[in-house]
Amino acid sequence: MNIDKQLLAAANLNPTKNSRQEYIFTLCENIERGELTLPLYQRDISWTLQKCVDLLNYQLLNKSPISAISINVINNTDSQYAVPQVSFINRDIRPDIMRGQMSVVDGQQRLTTNFKAYSNHSDLKNVVLDLGKGEFVINSESFRRNQIPVGVLLNKDDSKLIKYTEKNKALASPTVVNALLQIRNKIKTYQYTINFATDLSEDEQINWFEVLNNAGSRVSIIQMRFSKLKAHGIDIYTQYANIYRNKVLEHGYDYFTPQKTNVSYPIAALNPAYELLVSGKHLNNNFAPMSSDTKENQLCNLKPEKLKECFDVTLEALDKALEFIEDNDLEKYNRSDYINYLLGYFVFHKKGITNMQKDKLINWYNNVNFTNKSNTARRKIYTELLEL
Repeated sequence: MNIDKQLLAAANLNPTKNSRQEYIFTLCENIERGELTLPLYQRDISWTLQKCVDLLNYQLLNKSPISAISINVINNTDSQYAVPQVSFINRDIRPDIMRGQMSVVDGQQRLTTNFKAYSNHSDLKNVVLDLGKGEFVINSESFRRNQIPVGVLLNKDDSKLIKYTEKNKALASPTVVNALLQIRNKIKTYQYTINFATDLSEDEQINWFEVLNNAGSRVSIIQMRFSKLKAHGIDIYTQYANIYRNKVLEHGYDYFTPQKTNVSYPIAALNPAYELLVSGKHLNNNFAPMSSDTKENQLCNLKPEKLKECFDVTLEALDKALEFIEDNDLEKYNRSDYINYLLGYFVFHKKGITNMQKDKLINWYNNVNFTNKSNTARRKIYTELLEL
């Protein structure tokens, strides 16, 4: 009987043997020294301030440990394995990758939150430990006497806490100082389990991330795919997605709830331009400008200049769609479908439309119904719109 060689190799490899525990402060020191970085494909920081507070409180108050951090150790610096690395927070591209570089596959948000406290980053300036409430809270007003900033309490410099209590009489009593030192020491020596792998390819790392995140949210994977483009001078957010969102908001719409739609709606709107630039016409029903049809892989495979053209064509059509609604005094529906479908129409009618087409488009807008429609039905609506 023939037994697959890869199966035998897998049976002889037990990756769980490469796990250990590390103190939070040790991990923060690794980040500060540039020994712990992020792969370029990792999405930008997306946690809200409240989410950061929730993590800090969990570490301080809960009886169960936080889930493990996943790290890929880069020993083989060949380009096949050494995915470009960026720093935490600022996401600056690291010019060189050294043998033994630790790259975070899963755990960016947790590590970033702790590092911001460790470095007293301005993002956490309104986060304080409230001794009366017994938890971390957000306070955007003047700090009360029984509150201490997280960036002081968990600062990398031990002396910061002592100096702060000396300047604040309400915190200067031995009982309070001792309690604060105990809290600081708990977080300082709080241990994360680290699961290590070595020399994973980019696809293997993304697969690991997806498995750890319940097959990955679609938005997370979209963001990861597009983050890789930064190596080619393209920032999907500043050059396109943020511009799309701001144009829509400026015209009185706000359908970007929940937060994931900040990514999925603008990316879906690129479908018409992609089809126009690649094939010259609408060919595939699965290219409707809706979130379930996003084509991040195809878009990422475009040459940088072609992708930028895709951005420009889409944003120009977005302007036409928004102006069409206002110029014809049409009702403003707070749904992405109306905007993105009109946008798609104007992508394929770049040279303008006749009065007859205009009347048909107005009639379509006033009578179309997207409520409780299946994806198949919504794709059909889009195809029929383009045929007007």
